Amino acid sequence: MSAAPIRDATVAGVHHRGDLELLWSAVSDVGLVRETNEDAALVSEGRFLLADGMGGHDRGEVASESALSALGEVELADMATTRDGVVAALDSAQETIAGISSRNGRRAGTTVTGAVLVTYDDADQWLVLNIGDSRTYRWSDGTLEQVTADHSQVQELVDAGYLTPEQARVDPRRNVITRALGAGMDAEADFFLFPVVRGDVLLVCSDGLTGELPDGEIAAIVAEHATTENPDPQALATELVQATLSLGARDNVTVVVVMVR
Repeated sequence: MSAAPIRDATVAGVHHRGDLELLWSAVSDVGLVRETNEDAALVSEGRFLLADGMGGHDRGEVASESALSALGEVELADMATTRDGVVAALDSAQETIAGISSRNGRRAGTTVTGAVLVTYDDADQWLVLNIGDSRTYRWSDGTLEQVTADHSQVQELVDAGYLTPEQARVDPRRNVITRALGAGMDAEADFFLFPVVRGDVLLVCSDGLTGELPDGEIAAIVAEHATTENPDPQALATELVQATLSLGARDNVTVVVVMVR
């Protein structure tokens, strides 16, 4: 059975993988404007996931929890087996979310992103998945890299050369996503694979973080915490969320941090 989704809470822990330690923390906050928190995170052995629901009030909450619950049941093994399991879980969640009733006429839906541990070529690897505009980053060798690509209208305009990334951050269409679980949208997931490396940091976040903080500011905060003698993922996750709160936190914000040691 999977762990319970994390919402409106701060949690932390340590998982072990061979001779590696995975120090992690998840922080989820409703923000300063929204009435309810439709974000949720899921952390269990070998999986670090996040979903940002939509649909209003409890509909978005149910959608995000449905996605995470389905993914929490996937057996983590080799890359091919796990990926097939993730695809099947997302298909199941899509059906569940499509059946969520709504009193306000808005269709429930959710983004989902994060990483699970798999084996590939006899080595531990991160298998990252993504649907929507929540993001997974990797901090490695002093550089923060956005692993996932946003499924959003403004990202399509950036890719086509009509907007710069800076313009996209303030464009009025920035919240229009092009893929989601539910909401009558395309739910095909992107997948990415890369090694588990000592010293790396994974950052999984909802757009409540990236809508307030540009990548440069996120990178500076991550670097400050990742290079200390005694790295503390909870301190990092908390500072990222507090930074959004200081800027007004117009959306729910959820952050999952994993430090490989």
